[in-house]
Amino acid sequence: MPTISVSPEALYKGLGRTMTEKEFDKLCFDYGLELEVEREDEEGRPSETGKLVYKVEIPANRYDLLCLEGLVRALRVYLGDIEAPRFKHVDMKPEDMQQLTITPATQSVRPFCVAAILRGVEFTQDVYERFIDLQDKLHQNICRRRALVAIGTHDLATITGPFVYDAQKPSDISFVPLRVPKKDENGNATNETEVPTREYTAAELMVEYEKDQQLKQYLHIIKDEEVYPVIRDANGVVLSLPPIINGNHSRITLDTKDVFIECTATDLTRAKIVLNMMVTMLPAKSIEPVHVTPPNGQESHVYPEFKYRTEKVSAGDIYRRMGIKKEQATPEQLAALLTKMQLRGKLVDADAIEVEIPPTRPDILHACDIWEDAAVAFGFDNIQATQPQVVTAGKQQPINKLSDHLRLITAQAGYAEALTFALCTRDDNFKNLRRPDDGKTACVIANPKTKDFQVARTNLLAGLLRTLHNNSAMPLPIQLFEISDVVLLDPSSDSGASNERRLAAVAMGKSPRFEALQGLLDYIMKMLEIPFDPSAVNPGSKAYCLLPTQDPAFLGELGAADIVYNGARVGVLGVVHPEVLQNFDLRYPVSAFELAVHPFL
Repeated sequence: MPTISVSPEALYKGLGRTMTEKEFDKLCFDYGLELEVEREDEEGRPSETGKLVYKVEIPANRYDLLCLEGLVRALRVYLGDIEAPRFKHVDMKPEDMQQLTITPATQSVRPFCVAAILRGVEFTQDVYERFIDLQDKLHQNICRRRALVAIGTHDLATITGPFVYDAQKPSDISFVPLRVPKKDENGNATNETEVPTREYTAAELMVEYEKDQQLKQYLHIIKDEEVYPVIRDANGVVLSLPPIINGNHSRITLDTKDVFIECTATDLTRAKIVLNMMVTMLPAKSIEPVHVTPPNGQESHVYPEFKYRTEKVSAGDIYRRMGIKKEQATPEQLAALLTKMQLRGKLVDADAIEVEIPPTRPDILHACDIWEDAAVAFGFDNIQATQPQVVTAGKQQPINKLSDHLRLITAQAGYAEALTFALCTRDDNFKNLRRPDDGKTACVIANPKTKDFQVARTNLLAGLLRTLHNNSAMPLPIQLFEISDVVLLDPSSDSGASNERRLAAVAMGKSPRFEALQGLLDYIMKMLEIPFDPSAVNPGSKAYCLLPTQDPAFLGELGAADIVYNGARVGVLGVVHPEVLQNFDLRYPVSAFELAVHPFL
C-alpha cells in the first residue's frame, strides 16, 4: 500500500492541534491507517540524528489521502473540527472557458483527455514537493504506472489556449523536455539529469530515456506506436509528450500562480478520478473548468465534473454487519457517524439513511463500503467481540492433499524437490524444448522487467532442466522433482487462463536412466493403487498404460511414451533429446516425465 511521509510540525499545524506521538498513532489506528515513525537525513535516508518523519500507510483505494492536505482534511472532519467541504468549480459559460480539442489521430494510441485549471495557487517549497509527490503516488496506483492515465501540470502564464491534444509521428514532435540524462566527458549517460539546451524530437528522446532510471519504465507504453500523443497550445508550443515527459517551456516553479492540469488516458473513468484528486488536494483560490471537445462529432464535456451521488442504505443492515444493537447507536447517530467519514448522511425514514458520496470518494462502490465507514466512525474497539454461533471444520483442499502425498512418495524414492519460478523465458518454454509456439498456449507478459520472465510456464520440464544446469557440478546421478502449477490459456475461464497442477521428475547420469524414471512412475502409481494394464486405453478403465509417442523434447523411435490413464493422455515419459540437452548446456543424458495431477483426484 502507498505510504506518505509528513513532518510532525506540518501535520499538527494542519490539524490545528498538538498531539503526542502515541495519541496520533491511536488516531491513525482508529481511522484505519498505520503509522511508522522514523528519522531521516536531508536525502531521505534513515539516520539516528536526522529529523523526525511520520510515515502513514494509506489504503490503496483511498486516493484522497495521498498527500498531507487530503489527510489533514479527512482527520479534521473525523474529529469534528470542520465539515466536509463541498467542491465546485467556477460557474462559466462553455465559450468563456479554456478550450481543449482532441483530434481523431489520438484514438489509436491514447484516446481520452480531461483538463482543469487551478487559480491562485501559493507554492512554497514544501507545497511544491507534496504536489509532485501526489502526482507520483497517483501514477503508481490508480494510473497503473502511467499506462492508464498520465498527469501533466503546467504554468498557465507561459502558454496560450486553446489547446490541442493530437498524435503525430515521432519525427514531427520537437521540443525542449524537462530533463535528459546528464553525460560525462566521454559522452556516456550518468545517473544524474540536466535541463537540455536544445530541442529533441520524440524519437531522440526515446533513445535518451533508455538510460534514464526513472523514465525508461514508461517508454514501452507508446514506443511501438506509429504516432505519439502530444499536447500543444495555440502557438504550437509542446506542453507534454504523454505519458513520458512534460516540456520545459511550461514547467512549474515556486512563482507559478495558475496551474493547467491535463490527464491523458486509455480509461476515461480513471482520468476523471485522477483529475478530481489533483484539483481538490492542492490549496487554490478557485477551480476553473475546461471545455473538452472529443473527435468525430462526439458530445463535448466540461471538466472537472464534481458529481455528487446518493445511495440509500438500511440502518438494519449496518447493525447486522457491524454486530451492534440499536441501543448502541440510533439511526440518526449512524447518519452522523457517516458524516464524520465525509459521507453526508441523512435519515429519510425509520430505517433508510440517504448517503451523499463526494467526488473525492471514488472508493465507495457498494453498500458494504458505507457499512465499513460506519464501523470505522463507530470505532472497532466499541464493537463487542462475540462467540460465533456456528461450528465449522476446515480441511485441506483435495488437490493440495494429493500433491502433498505425491511429494512424500517421490521424496521417499530418493528424489530431491526443486521449486522453480512460475515465469520463464519464451525460448526455454518452447524453442529450447524443440516445441512449437502456437501463440495460443502461453500467457505472455506484456512488459517484462527482465528477459528471464517473459511467459508463464506451460510445463515444469524447462525449469527442472535449468535447475540441472545450475547444479551440474554436483555428483551424479542428480534426481529432481517438482509439483507445481503451470498456466495455460483457457478461453472458457473468466480470466482467460487456468492453472493445472503437475508432477515432473528428471534424472541425469552417465547413462540415460530411463529405467529409473519408469520405475519411479510405476512406484507412484502403485502407491496410488492404480494398476498397470497395457490394454487400458478406453475411458472408464481405472488403470494406466504407456503408448509410444512423438514429442519433440524427447528422442524418437521408442524414446518417448504417452502416460495414459482412464483412456486419456495425462503425461509424457522419455529420454530427453540431445538437442534439448545442448540448449540447456547439459553434458550428460537426462530422462524425464511430466504428468497432470488433477485426473488422479
